[in-house]
Amino acid sequence: MSPRTGHLPLVVGALLLSASCGAPPQALPTSPPLPRLSAATPASGAAPATLPTTMPTYTPPTTVYTTTPVRTTVPTTITTSPSPTRSHAPRCTGEPTAAQIVTELKESPAVPDKELTVTDGPYCAGAWAFATVTLVGAESAEPLSVVTTGKGATLEIVTAGTDVCNPRVKAEAPAGIRVLACGE
Repeated sequence: MSPRTGHLPLVVGALLLSASCGAPPQALPTSPPLPRLSAATPASGAAPATLPTTMPTYTPPTTVYTTTPVRTTVPTTITTSPSPTRSHAPRCTGEPTAAQIVTELKESPAVPDKELTVTDGPYCAGAWAFATVTLVGAESAEPLSVVTTGKGATLEIVTAGTDVCNPRVKAEAPAGIRVLACGE
């Protein structure tokens, strides 16, 4: 390589760098000039007569709502026979009598040794009976419900107390006695 051509790449690079700069920056544009106040404009600084003195009012856009039509249905009438209302057992016409129930209760160690009286019943269904008994002279004591089975010499107390709806009554008693004892 000759000494003249050795500097050639440097000269070409310098020329390229100086050519890539482009034109020098220009001044930024300015805003248009403000209007000059004339002698007709009051000194109070009010707006010139050519500008509006009130601003236009804002009217919001109206919103349109659409509704979905409501589907109506015609009720279907289903005729069913009413479920039978369970009635309680009727009053006993024979045994056990109120006196027999009180006698049987007095033999129970769970019942106080006081005078007892049947205040409601007895009601019978099959061999079962239900009665309500209270202690005479004890107004604050709750009445006892009594469920029995059998008649005469075979009369037996199934349960007595304030809640006589026990498993045996639920499982074995006729429906009329269960209505009285359990409310079923």
